[in-house]
Amino acid sequence: MVSAQTQREMEEYLGQVPDWMGIVAEPAGDHSWGIFRDLLLGDTELTGREKALVGVGAAAVLKCPYCTYFHKEEARLAEVSDDEIKEAVNVAGSTSYFSTMLHGNEVDHDDFVRETDEIVAHIRGQASTPADD
Repeated sequence: MVSAQTQREMEEYLGQVPDWMGIVAEPAGDHSWGIFRDLLLGDTELTGREKALVGVGAAAVLKCPYCTYFHKEEARLAEVSDDEIKEAVNVAGSTSYFSTMLHGNEVDHDDFVRETDEIVAHIRGQASTPADD
């Protein structure tokens, strides 16, 4: 449950108080709305478009139909194309896939970090080297 002030604010932002906000236990109602408002609706380092794509990818990996629907609609409001949504889901899926492989096979984290740093250095070097004609 949220306070009357938070209810008014939600109605201003969303046109209503969503039923799902009623499931948030006290004293977290107002705080939960603040997180939602500030991160998803607020002016942050990420654009609304970027936040929507992150949300789509995270929702897909979590396999949450509620979050998937919400974040796809959020993305469409931000003029993200269906092809971009599909790509975001594919990127999230590949991250989940490789995370499963790394964790399940107990790949040494320090070795992984070292190799990744070497790969990044190589790619940066390639980008700064003029291509042979």
